[in-house]
Amino acid sequence: MGTPGEGLGRCSHALIRGVPESLGSGEGSGAGLPALDLAKAQREHGVLGGKLRQRLGLQLLELSPEESLPLGPLLGDTAVIQGDTALITRPWSPARRPEVDGVRKALQDLGLRIVEMGDENATLDGTDVLFTGREFFVGLSKWTNHRGAEIVADTFRDFAVSTVPVSGFSHLRGLCGMGGPRTVVAGSSDSAQKAVRAMAVLTDHPYASLTLPDDAAADCLFLRPGLPGASPFLLHRGGGDLPNSQEALQKLTDVTLVPVSCSELEKAGAGLSSLCLVLSTRPHS
Repeated sequence: MGTPGEGLGRCSHALIRGVPESLGSGEGSGAGLPALDLAKAQREHGVLGGKLRQRLGLQLLELSPEESLPLGPLLGDTAVIQGDTALITRPWSPARRPEVDGVRKALQDLGLRIVEMGDENATLDGTDVLFTGREFFVGLSKWTNHRGAEIVADTFRDFAVSTVPVSGFSHLRGLCGMGGPRTVVAGSSDSAQKAVRAMAVLTDHPYASLTLPDDAAADCLFLRPGLPGASPFLLHRGGGDLPNSQEALQKLTDVTLVPVSCSELEKAGAGLSSLCLVLSTRPHS
């Protein structure tokens, strides 16, 4: 049967979208959020792209920013990718649904099999979906409903798909993630701990767990780059963003830690997993 994490395949490509000026103007931030420093957000985004390309050795594909899509950089919400299949999501916010168009075309150009969500009653944000390598967990949140989770299960029939209640305004990936091939990391909040306990009850696979002081620190990306002999990487929020979680992250000794910052982009609702899409197998050319 193999071991948990074996399905987290070696990656070759990463997809990101540039930060438009409209994000800095507050059009994408929503009421009640702090003003965003556009130049800092763009620098953070540029450093992230550089780490994906140079440190992890991925082929980086960058979509141009679109002023009509202020939250376009959060393209992790627009697709769920496993193997050569990409499920194009239907974000909860109608204003965000046009974001999927450019992502769909980019993934089509890479040769992925595209699956559409045709049900108008379904909502699904990609950052509510956690793939462990052996199974999917889908957060039932403000952003993702039961019908959306059912479509994930219909699309990826080779894998078990379980639903996990998510309270408040969080996405599942904002509370927990994979810190290694067999390790689930989770924040210390009540919401994060409830989610990870629910996952433990639902799964048939033994995962180790690690609690981090900050929920946002659990929003990380475990990656196996396609470079010969390369060890797995964990792309995570660094000490400048979340200093209290760095000591706990050092316990993940089977990965190479790669810190990045997205503290400014976070003001627009971005978590690390929302800022890129990684292809876990080499797509058809």
